[in-house]
Amino acid sequence: MDIKRFKMPLCRVLLLLGAIVSTEQVAVTSVGNASGTLDANGVCRCAVYLPDEPFPVDRFEKLEFLSVSLSSSVQQEISKIQQYTSKMYAYEQRLQNLTARVQTIERGDISFTELDFELLRIEITQMESLVTQLRTSVSDSNGIISQLYTEIRNMSTTIASLEAMDKNNVISLRREILSLKKRLQDCDTLKNQTIFSANSRPIVYGKCNHGTISNVSQPFVVQLNWRGFSYKAGAWGRDPEPVSSKKELYWQAPLNTDMTYMEWYRYYLSYDDFLLYRSPAEKRIVYGQGSGMVVFKNHLYYNCYNSRDVCKLELDTNTIIVRKTITNAAFNNRFSYSTPWQDIDVVVDESGLWVIYATEESTGNIVISKLNETTLNIDRTWVTKQYKPSVSNAFIVCGVLYATRTVNTRQEEIFYMYDTKTEQESRISVTYSKVMEYIYGVNYNPKDHKLYVYNDGYLLTYDLDFYNTV
Repeated sequence: MDIKRFKMPLCRVLLLLGAIVSTEQVAVTSVGNASGTLDANGVCRCAVYLPDEPFPVDRFEKLEFLSVSLSSSVQQEISKIQQYTSKMYAYEQRLQNLTARVQTIERGDISFTELDFELLRIEITQMESLVTQLRTSVSDSNGIISQLYTEIRNMSTTIASLEAMDKNNVISLRREILSLKKRLQDCDTLKNQTIFSANSRPIVYGKCNHGTISNVSQPFVVQLNWRGFSYKAGAWGRDPEPVSSKKELYWQAPLNTDMTYMEWYRYYLSYDDFLLYRSPAEKRIVYGQGSGMVVFKNHLYYNCYNSRDVCKLELDTNTIIVRKTITNAAFNNRFSYSTPWQDIDVVVDESGLWVIYATEESTGNIVISKLNETTLNIDRTWVTKQYKPSVSNAFIVCGVLYATRTVNTRQEEIFYMYDTKTEQESRISVTYSKVMEYIYGVNYNPKDHKLYVYNDGYLLTYDLDFYNTV
């Protein structure tokens, strides 16, 4: 710093500067001699060097701004961690519950169905999704999130192994037992084609030497349809008379999620393949309508889309070989069962192929027609007094129509029957359980006396018992 035009001794200048520095509380670490010169005008010129640099105000402001920003971010992360901590606690409780359930399955203490495994899978998937979010958004300094993730992955692997490994898989074991039981029944059927009842003559599979239905068993949940939970409507069953090249044929046809169109179907050539989703023949058609389809003698029969026609499709070639109009039949949800889009229902019994529908002339009451399975011509027709939209579904056994209705979300009732041989109708009451609320396709199989029922996406079977005849 230059001091101009001071006409005083150099020592007084230095003392004055020292006083100023002292007043401003600038710490002077050392004092040395200062030299100066006089210019031509007698002005003293000297240089003073301050020991400290000027205070960095701009850097301080930046630091203060960064501090506020970091504080805000920390508060947000703390809030997020608190929310995740609450969720983690809830999921930890569910994880403990799931662990106990999986351990119970591993021990084989009780019998579990396919539905139990499916529910376990859903819960595990939900928790896995949450933990994945936690891993990407929250610092895991103590390793809790990683531990949770590992446990959930291990549990998912355990569930998969329970279904993959026969020695631990309860479902697989049950399937194997059922398969063996079925084979024993088939052997017994081949041996004498009879089931003996006390104090009565034998009831024969495929024959009608028995009375009306006396009881329906508890439902057996076979599996979820292959397309998943969203496919609520459809039908499935077993071909009662497969062609000679196919010893067995099991099929399923879930409707699209609109519960109207049948676009895809599958069939399997053994019960074991069906249970394991193994070696399916999967085919597409454009289009069927409603859940009233059935497979008989290697052909799929169904209501053709947007028409009162029945289509006969050959499974091997996936081609329609016959299409026939059911005269006056109502269609497009005009007189459906109580579940929608079931106007024309094709069914099978011991005598062959039938169609159940309604007409404007019958004012919505059920009409039954016997079909020629080759040409689909109508051989004979019966008109009942039962209003079709009040019925949840119907099937035919030995020429007798049985109509069902919903009692509540877990029970159905066979409440009406019409005998085409005597042309007599009557009221009955045979209740049976279901696992979900809505019943769609119901197919009776005369070769094993079972009902094959499509229940909100789940495939169920029921055994039928009959009154004995003298």
